[in-house]
Amino acid sequence: MGKQVETPFPLGCRAAVSLTFDDGLKSQLEIAVPLLNDRGLRATFYLNPRGTTPESDDWRERWVAWKSVAEQGHELGNHSLTHPCSRAFGDQLVARCLETMTLQDIEVDVLEAERRLRELTGINVRSFAYPCYQDFVGYGLTRQSYVPVIAKHFVAARGGGEYPDNHPLTCDLHYLWSLKAEYLRGAELIGWVEWTAQRGRWLIFTFHGIDEGHLPISRQALTELCNYLVRCKDIWVAPVAEVAQRIIAWRQNSWRS
Repeated sequence: MGKQVETPFPLGCRAAVSLTFDDGLKSQLEIAVPLLNDRGLRATFYLNPRGTTPESDDWRERWVAWKSVAEQGHELGNHSLTHPCSRAFGDQLVARCLETMTLQDIEVDVLEAERRLRELTGINVRSFAYPCYQDFVGYGLTRQSYVPVIAKHFVAARGGGEYPDNHPLTCDLHYLWSLKAEYLRGAELIGWVEWTAQRGRWLIFTFHGIDEGHLPISRQALTELCNYLVRCKDIWVAPVAEVAQRIIAWRQNSWRS
């Protein structure tokens, strides 16, 4: 039996952290990107690259500012085109929701978003984030996971999960667990990093709005977390796709005769 390589993380690093931001919000461009760039940190931003309506062709103008974000070393991940979620969030039946979609429907939606992201960035490898952390279509007897659809097209995918971190040997790279960071204070975020470092795992934070909007976190809390990560030389901070690619290579080479 071969000997397993101890960790997939870069030499001297005992854990990994990925900072992820959903929905391409204005506060992410105005606050998160400069904050990260000033500290030499790279993150993953999950976008829904649609126009004013899903059918309109003005998406390029709406998302052009994000092209420079990719050029600065951040990952622009796929968050689907139309952000379909369960109708259970509302109190009325709606025509388009996960319950009424098929596997083919979700694949068409996701691949159109991917076509647009490739056009925008020129980059062909990226990760996916399940809208609303949900990975199913249909309901009742017709309900089924669309994780296999995503696994065909992406190096990794971020979901919700039972734990906030991921073991590099055993995690499902196409349904990675993440920590919902909304409303947490800086000390709480740092505490989760320290807990993950002790376990030698990969922690993925999920952020939305910063000081505003949907499921927000404060600028102060995000700043405190980023300052801490800069000081921690034994924590590897990298976009989701980059960490996933390193884990894939490590798994392939971890057992040698």
